[in-house]
Amino acid sequence: MLVFALTGCNRAPVPQPPPVVTPPVAVSPVPPPAPPVDDRLPEALKLKETGKPLEARALLQELVAATNANDQALAALGDINGQIILTALPAAEKVDYTIQAGDTLGKLATRYGTTVDLLRAANHITGDKIRVGDRLRIYQAKFAVEVSKSANTLTVTDAGKFFKRYRVGTGQFSKTPTGEFKITTRIADPPWYRADGKTVPFGDPENILGTHWLGLDVRGYGIHGTWETNSIGKQSSAGCIRLLNGDVGELFTILPVGTPVTIHD
Repeated sequence: MLVFALTGCNRAPVPQPPPVVTPPVAVSPVPPPAPPVDDRLPEALKLKETGKPLEARALLQELVAATNANDQALAALGDINGQIILTALPAAEKVDYTIQAGDTLGKLATRYGTTVDLLRAANHITGDKIRVGDRLRIYQAKFAVEVSKSANTLTVTDAGKFFKRYRVGTGQFSKTPTGEFKITTRIADPPWYRADGKTVPFGDPENILGTHWLGLDVRGYGIHGTWETNSIGKQSSAGCIRLLNGDVGELFTILPVGTPVTIHD
């Protein structure tokens, strides 16, 4: 009799070859797609240089509204806005007006919410004389001012849109008040009234107010010029907002009494 002995699970295992390990294939990371190139700024600058400020402004307004525009775009838009408002160039914000009997520059400035200085500058008028039948081009603005104490900037908007930005000096130790104010007085060649009661006339080297004063509805505070150019961009004044004389002259020309002014940290 033949007997077959089956070891079953007791049978010694057959050695298996070690598994083959394939090293991972290095994959180069795929770079993110490059952001689209926005060519509106160079195109707008070219339009500005070739005498097409209205077309340049339209492009820059799109750019500023759509993105966090850089300083170059903001500066270019501010320059163009200044060119448009201070000349007789046509614009959507302007109306053509024929002078009637009884009109004066002061009455027209009040009617259209502007300043006599801007009416003169934009229409090449010297003095106050106007004649019946003459035509004026009048810019109707809805200006507002925003001052940042931390950034030392003053931004003008027109109907909520960026108009122009200026560098300013503000109060040392945060003395410049914060809140909602408005312009109540406009004085060219302003005297300075010292705390001791002495009046320092315009032109005196001791007078610190520069060439123009825009007073706010908070006693003793306003926006004014300065001859201390190294104080711009710093918190070094007694509390007022100071600009270079050329810059405050621009503001004086365009901002009427009643313009709202917001000051924040």
